[in-house]
Amino acid sequence: MKESDGARAPGQEYRWALPSVLLGDGEEGRPVKRSTRDWIVDTLMFALACVLTLLTLPEISQVPEPLQATEQVLGALACASLWLRRRWPVTLALALTVLSTGLVLVGGASAVAMFTVAVHRPFRISAPVALANIVTLFPFAYFRPTPDLGFWGTFVLGASIVTALFAWGLMVRARRQLVWSLRVQADTAAEQAKHLERERIAREMHDVLAHRLSILSLHAGALEFRPDAKPAEIARAAAAIRESAHHALQDLRGVIGVLRHSAGDDDVPDRPQPTLADVSTLVAEGRQAGMDVALILPDQEGVPDALGRNAYRIVQEALTNARKHAAGAPVTVRVSGGPGDGLTVEVRNPVGVRLGPRIPGAGAGLIGLTERAELSGGRLEHGPRPDGDFLVKAWLPWTT
Repeated sequence: MKESDGARAPGQEYRWALPSVLLGDGEEGRPVKRSTRDWIVDTLMFALACVLTLLTLPEISQVPEPLQATEQVLGALACASLWLRRRWPVTLALALTVLSTGLVLVGGASAVAMFTVAVHRPFRISAPVALANIVTLFPFAYFRPTPDLGFWGTFVLGASIVTALFAWGLMVRARRQLVWSLRVQADTAAEQAKHLERERIAREMHDVLAHRLSILSLHAGALEFRPDAKPAEIARAAAAIRESAHHALQDLRGVIGVLRHSAGDDDVPDRPQPTLADVSTLVAEGRQAGMDVALILPDQEGVPDALGRNAYRIVQEALTNARKHAAGAPVTVRVSGGPGDGLTVEVRNPVGVRLGPRIPGAGAGLIGLTERAELSGGRLEHGPRPDGDFLVKAWLPWTT
């Protein structure tokens, strides 16, 4: 990818930059910034090429002295040219491959250049370069055979070295690709975790605030429809409104606190979560706000916290919907079940009964409850029944 390809999101830019950092991929001739590690590796590669050149120096003793001097100069230049191997890897490898056809002292630098191409370029580019190295071994083995090995021995030895270096380069590249892939997967998993956490916080904010604000609306509606109420009743209603607003602010502050911590900290302090035992408190708040709520709740002992929390949220949202759409109607909350059978939550209220103004809603509460139930392995159904009631019924698994 070119730098001029347009603006990208921070995460996307990071993922696209990773292959260049790990694999060194880039355009031929493009300037490359070396890190400290790159300088160390380049120095070692230069030193390795120099050592290989010195080891092959005795093999030029059979050629005339002028040719020996020329080959020594070209061998030194070939080693020095390896400092360009990151910027022009393919060009340098092909040039050294051509020189190594008839020059012994260029072989070490040519091997390093070919290895560089295998690491820094994809297989479709590095394979032809390696094949060119093997092809040039034919004239080299013909004109400069090793006395002890002959033509075929020299060719097989050179081809084996080229193949081994090429395979080593492919392994290094594959490992770097694996590291890049694991990093991308880790980044993706982290982004998904953040997204799921934001969704959880959004659901909780909806559940909590919708419940509190609907109670507040009921108290305010009572004051609106009874302007001639006694001062003591008005004072009690105002106190209830103040208390509901105070609880709403506390809940909002707690949820936002979790949201702020989750943006930068690894250990997110979570708010105290409700359990099945808190359903009684929830119903009591509704009764205090003027709702007619009947509660049938079994013994809460042994109910897992996660199961109780899901049941609480379902009752909370169902009561909120009842206050919004059927204010003044009697509501029945029934919780039943046990280990192995699962926990069944039913909230029922008559349809079409509403005293006072309708509280607006976004319509996302029941969708969120359905998702909550399905994520826990259960199911939820809602809608009007033949007997004229509106029913919210959920079944949640309760493993033994």
